[in-house]
Amino acid sequence: MPPADTGASVVIMRSGASTSSSLASADTAADADTRLVPGGRGYRRMSFALFAAGVATFALLYSTQALLPAITDDLGVTPDQASWTVSAATGGLALAVVPLSALSERYGRRATMTAALCVAAFVALLVPFAPSLGWLVALRTVQGAALAGVPASAMAYLAEEVRPKALIGAIGLFVAGNSIGGMVGRILAGWVAQAWGWRAGLAAVGVLAVVCAVVFRAMVPRARHFTPAAVSVKSLGRTLGTHLSDPLLRRLYGIGLLFMTVFGAVYTVIGYRLADAPFSLPQGVVGSIFLIYLVGTVSSAAAGRLVGRLGRRGALYLAVGTTTAGLLLTLTSSLTAVLLGLVLITAGFFAGHAVASSSVSRAAKTGRAQASALYQTAYYLGSSVGGTLGAVAFRSAGWDGTVVLGLLAMVGAASITLYATRKAIAQQRVVAMSSRR
Repeated sequence: MPPADTGASVVIMRSGASTSSSLASADTAADADTRLVPGGRGYRRMSFALFAAGVATFALLYSTQALLPAITDDLGVTPDQASWTVSAATGGLALAVVPLSALSERYGRRATMTAALCVAAFVALLVPFAPSLGWLVALRTVQGAALAGVPASAMAYLAEEVRPKALIGAIGLFVAGNSIGGMVGRILAGWVAQAWGWRAGLAAVGVLAVVCAVVFRAMVPRARHFTPAAVSVKSLGRTLGTHLSDPLLRRLYGIGLLFMTVFGAVYTVIGYRLADAPFSLPQGVVGSIFLIYLVGTVSSAAAGRLVGRLGRRGALYLAVGTTTAGLLLTLTSSLTAVLLGLVLITAGFFAGHAVASSSVSRAAKTGRAQASALYQTAYYLGSSVGGTLGAVAFRSAGWDGTVVLGLLAMVGAASITLYATRKAIAQQRVVAMSSRR
């Protein structure tokens, strides 16, 4: 989102970790000896390849987000219309991530990722030449759907090819590629666009993606532990249905969607607010605002400690409160206050997302990979909904309208968490009463 881009990376990390634990239990000593380990040439090649894949994926996914004011002016469209260039990509990814995760079981992780990056990079070279907003949105939809093949396959590839004790480090490098790609893509596009226009900005991100795709294909080691499996639509549908019928999982999916609605709305519209009076910041500086994403890396890492001290629901309440405080701060006309508000929104979002996404793997008793894929679907749908509705609200009521949308989403997340808290308290009372009898 991902975020962002960075946002998605946390989900992937949890899914990969759960997958690795099940695979590790089935390993034989001889088989484990042939897996990749730190210090080995194959491990270094794999790490560099997956890092490049992460950079390409999230640089492309949000490449238009920092350019929306320029796209609006050049194409003569409204902010809510321009926002579809972001929402279409994240929506395409949301809809394709489950099917592509299933196809990777049949055709292989390496092949799926290679095809995904090649298609997405090729489309990226066409995007700058889109003659109209309609063509731009259509190309971005195809691009997002193609990119779904990377998160759908990367963690499974790592779990199969890396020795279990080294898996966390390998995942960390891929997550770093996600974060850096999401940030660098926006900043690169912003500064290039300031000098040569938004089409040149998108072209620069496209070239970056092509380079990353070539590096990935040249460096990624052949899969040695992948076993093709038949894709059963009926079995997949049954597993997904089981997850969607689980009240706890539905609540977690809802929380992820609502947090991402806020994040998508804020970062889709913030460029318009900062480019307008009283700030009137240039395009390159607006793109550099996404350096704030680095805060998300810190808050995601701190989420585990927060859960240890406050519990999962306590950590979610804190995340909601932090995000809400940030939204209110951005209502001021002080640039310093607005930037501080963005820091709080980013920190709160990533903490809430980390808690919710990690809870999915914990709550799912079977089919954890599919449970995490459904979370990714809800997460990226939240990005699409937030980006579009946030821009509609901005067009109708200015930045205040976008903030109101964000506050409503946080009320929803707090309500879900409060419901879960009351339910847990009621269950504890029942247990306590039973123990007294």
